Amino acid sequence: MNEIDWKALRSAAQEAMRRAYAPYSRFPVGAAGLTADGRVLTGCNVENASYGLGLCAECSLVCALHGPGKPVTSDGDRPRLLAVAVVDGHGEPLMPCGRCRQLLWEHGGPAMLLETTRGVLPMSEVLPDAFGPEDLIERAT
Repeated sequence: MNEIDWKALRSAAQEAMRRAYAPYSRFPVGAAGLTADGRVLTGCNVENASYGLGLCAECSLVCALHGPGKPVTSDGDRPRLLAVAVVDGHGEPLMPCGRCRQLLWEHGGPAMLLETTRGVLPMSEVLPDAFGPEDLIERAT
C-alpha cells in the first residue's frame, strides 16, 4: 500500500465531524479510517438525551466498516482498518477514549496507525498489552 495521505484522512474526519449530533456536550467529533482494500470510511458522534447511550465517532466508523461494501467472506476474512484519524470540532487530532481504543484494536490490530496528539502511532503503542480476539483463543479452557 502507498503512503497514507493523513491530510486527506483528517479532511474526511472533519467532514464527518460536521454531521455530528452533539446537542448536549456541544463537542462534535469525526473519525475517518482507511481500510485494507483502499476505502475511506467515516463516522461521527451521536449523542442521546440519556447521555450514556451516545455513540462515539469511532463506533460509527466501525459500523461503517461492517456496513455495505466488503462483507465477511466464508473463510473469515473481514475488512480491516489500516489508519484512522479522529478530530475535534476545530479539526485537530483527538485521542480516542479507552473504549474506542479497544474497539479500534479489534478492527485494526496492533499495526493499525492512529493519528494522535503526539503524532502517528501504531495501536501497539496507543494500547500496549491490549486484550484482543487472539486472547480468547489462546486462553480458552
